[in-house]
Amino acid sequence: MTKPYFGRLLTAMVTPFAEDGSVNYEAGCQLADWLLANGSDGLVIEGSTGEAATMDMDEKIKFMETIVKHVNGRAPIVAGAGTNCTASTIDLVKKMEACGVDGLLVVGPFYNKPTQEGYYQHFAAVAKSTKLPIIVYNVPGRTGSNIAPATVARLAKDFDNIVAIKEAAGNVAQCAELYRVLPERVSIYSGDDGLILPFMAVGAVGLISVLANCNGQILQDVMQAYEEGRNKDAADLNKKMVPLAKAMFMESNPIPIKYAVTKVTGIDVGNPRLPLTPLCADCVAMLDVILKDYGMVK
Repeated sequence: MTKPYFGRLLTAMVTPFAEDGSVNYEAGCQLADWLLANGSDGLVIEGSTGEAATMDMDEKIKFMETIVKHVNGRAPIVAGAGTNCTASTIDLVKKMEACGVDGLLVVGPFYNKPTQEGYYQHFAAVAKSTKLPIIVYNVPGRTGSNIAPATVARLAKDFDNIVAIKEAAGNVAQCAELYRVLPERVSIYSGDDGLILPFMAVGAVGLISVLANCNGQILQDVMQAYEEGRNKDAADLNKKMVPLAKAMFMESNPIPIKYAVTKVTGIDVGNPRLPLTPLCADCVAMLDVILKDYGMVK
């Protein structure tokens, strides 16, 4: 059993766009290299942070194929493959599977607000449709409803390819309940950078991160210190990390992180697509100060 299943730190990678709004495939390869050299154990491609919601299917397939080919087995690639329709999710899963990905991140259906039985039936259908390992993604702030720990436990019991959950409800007690009810083999990933330390204290083993797009090492340092039992060091590192993580949400994700990536890495990942807008001038000024204070830019 491998735990955490895909590595301790997975970066929810931004999707670079060119000035005309098209996907910048070359910058995507450059960013993947930078991330793997700067703390990331694996990459989540075309998730929320990757703006999958505003990419068409042709773009999704081409970008995924490009990154998988470029990474060439150096790290696991997990594909965002969730929609708010079970049939279209299965179709997307099949297309991502054909791209050669190592796993799938499947978000709870958004907008529909399924019952817990609806969540179970949705993920059961997806799990039956593929042999790839699946991370269940619970993010009530974006989907409108919560996947209960008991539902996740039922899925994990019934389907061996349900291997992990990305828990982004922002609730430490819910993370603790997941650890209580899930089989030992299932990895719990925090979906919130700022909660990784308290989540690890109650059973999480890794993080699927926004901040790691520009600073994975600080997150690795927090987790490493905790795993080594250096609790005071972990708390001190966490105290330093949390304001930086919060800064990446001064506007809707991925608006601030795309700005930060370009500033920190020198790889121009462009602006987000509408309906998201570029980082406002006041936020640019604030984020510039923060990045400089953290020594991430000169």
